[in-house]
Formats: sequence, structure tokens, C-alpha cells
Amino acid sequence: MQLTVNGVPHSFEQNPNLSQLLETLNLTGKRLAVERNSEIVPRSQFGDTLLADGDKLEIVVAVGGG
Repeated sequence: MQLTVNGVPHSFEQNPNLSQLLETLNLTGKRLAVERNSEIVPRSQFGDTLLADGDKLEIVVAVGGG
């Protein structure tokens, strides 16, 4: 299965859900926003959002500072 995350292709043997993908990318617990195929995914749906072959994701991590 192929996913594109922030323009970079990633391969997976199984279809992960969004929470599993974020864990694989070491992004668990960070403040972020996720767009899947041009639609924002609410944080409350990360565990229920099963990813499919060919999905395109954009992940933006909030950075603090001043």
C-alpha cells in the first residue's frame, strides 16, 4: 500500500489508521493538523480513519515560539 505524506511516498504492508501512521512517523502527542485527500480530519477521528492505497496526506505540526 502506498501513501503520500507531505509529498513523500511511504509504503505499508497493511492499511494503517491515521493514529497508527502518526505513531510510525513519531508524531504521537504533538499538536498537529492532518488533511487527507484535501479534507481536514478532526483529531477525534484519527483512530477511526482507515487509510487507503493512494491517499495523499498533508501533516502540519504546530511550532511554539515568539
